[in-house]
Amino acid sequence: MGGRFFGTRQKEQDLPNHHQTSPKINPGLLDVSGPSHCPDSSPLSSLRILPTMSVPRALVLFFSVCFSAVHSCLIISEVNADNPALDTQEFVELFSLSGGSTSLNGYTLVFYNGNGNVAYRVVNLSGHSTDERGFFLIGSAELQPPPAIQLPPNSVQNGPDAIALYGPSWVPVAEKGNVSAIGLLDALVYTSRLATSSADILVHVLTPGSLPYVENSFFLDGDESIQRCWLSENYYSFQNAVPTPGRPNICPPSNPGHLWINRIQLSGWTLTGPVEISVGTDRGSMTVVVYDLQTDRVKTSAGFQASAPGNVSVNLDTASLTDLDGWALAVYQGKVDDFPKGSLANQLQPLDAFICNGLTNTPSNLLTETLIPGRKAFQFDRSFSEGDAYVTRCGTAHWARDPGVFQHHLQRPSESSHCSWYHSCPYSTAVNVTDEPPEPESGTEGDFLISEVNTDSPGGAEDEEFLELWHPSGHRTSLDNVWVLLINGNDGKIYREIELHGQYTDKHGYFVIGSDKLKPQIALPPNTIQNGPDAIAIYRSTSPPSIEKISVPKNGLLDAVVYRSRSSDRNWADLINALMPGQLPLLEDSTLLHEDESLSRCGLSRLDLNSFRVSSLTPMKDNDCPRPPAELVINEVGGVSGVDVYVELIGPPGLSLQGLVIVLYELSTARHVIPLKGSLGSDGLFLIGNESRADQSLPTVTSLGSIWLCYGLPTICANSKVQDLLVLSNNSNLQPACCGVMFSVVHPVARFDSVSRCLTNRSTVWTASHPTPHLPNLCPSPIHSVHMDLCLQAESHITCTPEGFAKMLEGSCQCGISGAHLAGVNLTCISNSLYAEGHVFALSNQQRELVAQTLQATLTRSCSAIQEPVHSKESSVGLQVGLVVTVVILCAVGGAIFYYLYKKKRPQDYLSMELNEQDSPVDL
Repeated sequence: MGGRFFGTRQKEQDLPNHHQTSPKINPGLLDVSGPSHCPDSSPLSSLRILPTMSVPRALVLFFSVCFSAVHSCLIISEVNADNPALDTQEFVELFSLSGGSTSLNGYTLVFYNGNGNVAYRVVNLSGHSTDERGFFLIGSAELQPPPAIQLPPNSVQNGPDAIALYGPSWVPVAEKGNVSAIGLLDALVYTSRLATSSADILVHVLTPGSLPYVENSFFLDGDESIQRCWLSENYYSFQNAVPTPGRPNICPPSNPGHLWINRIQLSGWTLTGPVEISVGTDRGSMTVVVYDLQTDRVKTSAGFQASAPGNVSVNLDTASLTDLDGWALAVYQGKVDDFPKGSLANQLQPLDAFICNGLTNTPSNLLTETLIPGRKAFQFDRSFSEGDAYVTRCGTAHWARDPGVFQHHLQRPSESSHCSWYHSCPYSTAVNVTDEPPEPESGTEGDFLISEVNTDSPGGAEDEEFLELWHPSGHRTSLDNVWVLLINGNDGKIYREIELHGQYTDKHGYFVIGSDKLKPQIALPPNTIQNGPDAIAIYRSTSPPSIEKISVPKNGLLDAVVYRSRSSDRNWADLINALMPGQLPLLEDSTLLHEDESLSRCGLSRLDLNSFRVSSLTPMKDNDCPRPPAELVINEVGGVSGVDVYVELIGPPGLSLQGLVIVLYELSTARHVIPLKGSLGSDGLFLIGNESRADQSLPTVTSLGSIWLCYGLPTICANSKVQDLLVLSNNSNLQPACCGVMFSVVHPVARFDSVSRCLTNRSTVWTASHPTPHLPNLCPSPIHSVHMDLCLQAESHITCTPEGFAKMLEGSCQCGISGAHLAGVNLTCISNSLYAEGHVFALSNQQRELVAQTLQATLTRSCSAIQEPVHSKESSVGLQVGLVVTVVILCAVGGAIFYYLYKKKRPQDYLSMELNEQDSPVDL
């Protein structure tokens, strides 16, 4: 059930001028970070003690603030929304983790209807307090004990609905108000087995990452309720049980497996034994092994026989344990002789294990990930440094090998150890988030897939092995009830079973299990993942898949990979037949790349080995998948009005579509991811729709917003994975969020029910058209054309392109005009005037007439009427230039004449005359 706590909202404390951030509690699985204490983000963090304040007074204020922080730990503890018959025993139980009377001033309880996601009842809790044990009841008047706030019968709806706790000092949600996460402290989203609708939005806003809890009316013969129980470490969840209004919930430790550690006896922090083991279905010789954290070697071991269900007490050699500073304890199937003293930690997977930190020693990654993969070592309560004590299994978690399910109890004389109802305060950590989450995306996303596997790293270290899981939503997602099984192909046995309950993917949906060198979410010892022939499978199950007692479990299988190496060509047939009959195992070909390589998923088909390719390593990133040829594009989209939607692709004939997906967004941003199957036909076309000629079916779509053609694993179709894109709306949510993606925005036209790709002047344009699935597109043709010869003037600058001019005409025409229709038109723009001459192409005579009418209505001033003043203006300018030239010429001629006359009329001087005479010849 449910998700892990990771969000919170700020809330105001009772102290003036101080704030404390407090998390909301995820109803499915709550994660907090330790025992009750004064939070780092409490009012104390901003408290300034005045110099004149005495030390005792400061201490009083310090403890009062911390007490206030712990005192405010109020949670929804139990809900009974569905009673047999008349619903007269409904109730909501709140509990204060301080265990005493707590004021409820400023708190509000809101009941949400999953049909519409609005509040149908708001209860103000001010003026009330929890009782001396910390309980507070709201419910039917006939309930026993009587509730503090009484409700009429049948007031709490059966679901899918939610109950949320807000405050203190926040403005509460009003009745009929929309669901909100602001001021949220705790919430339970629930449903019933008979519910026909979902609670997606309630879950997304109130308990993101979780699933609504089912109040199973068939769980008991009588009535049942939904009760919060402590799972492990800082995790809480809910379970069905007999109603306990006003009393502690019934939370017995669950059976996590076939054999488990129940209690360990201590002296202070030293392991003294005996160890109490609970035996379930496992039989045979068993051994309890104690490891030294300093050496990872066996310190001592003791055997016992599992012959019948029940508890077995196993005594240890306490003399060899006195010097241990931190230790690990594991239970194996096998004899004591198999675990000699001083030997290194066995790589065999134990049936159960427990590791605790010492004062100075902490376990190695190798020991931790071998014995308790994905879990943390136990940390002792330092107040129990002396006297006898026990570490007792108390958590209700169904998974095994988790020290977090244990509690440390001091053993007093004449007292038996007991489990605390709640182990830690849910408000001990906080994330400062005050904005409401966005609306969730709807649509079927599917479940987890195996994204990438690297089983064989170069060299002997094998320290880059990993397994990557991915969720198709592309968002942070809970891994509750998900298991990973590593299966040996030689003997068909499971050699490692990994429980992922309580884990989360990253914000893009990735989760990596592998070698510590890669910094995965769960680290494995080097050389853990075998090279093959083997298999890796993932399951969704509330119990270990191995409980089926078969080599390859069937129930809950989500995805699998069967692989081999070049040296392992045998013994894989059984794995293939069990997981994916008729297919061939994958080969991680180490000769394909110079460096390391992996098996990467490039298609969304589940349990299909053809979806994988050998590629470079990309843990926690988009897989390195081959890009399809650029010629593969969207060719036509039909049903743009939302009726009989289809998408037609075009590309090289016979091209395989393996690894490609169509992502359809509705105008509401609902998303449909359709993995493509098959190949393009001999005509290069591929039709996705619901008509008889379709090559692949399409889910029901009511309104088209955008169509994405992507390859690889699209996380909301990452920009790097977009092959082609068509947008039918101006909604920015339907368009790429980043640069580098070419796309067209085409606005559908009421009289046409499809849009088609057309080639015009060696470029591609989209135009409204009539449907032509599996036929050549209907594009504008000279056969249906109308001549255009006009000038237009605009108040602002005109876009002098066919597309810009077509947009102007379409605004008046509404007849489907696009740039493709203006291929035969010459456009000239001067300032704010546009001159257009040529033939407008049309799809039909009907469209031609509509265009002609629009042109006639648009022609407010004829080209000749506009051109005449233009020509007059040009003539006037020419005349002016001619006059200037004439004047210049006349001035030049006049100057020349004046100079000539001036020279002629003025006589030469005497000296000049004498010189001329001397130069004359003498007459003989």
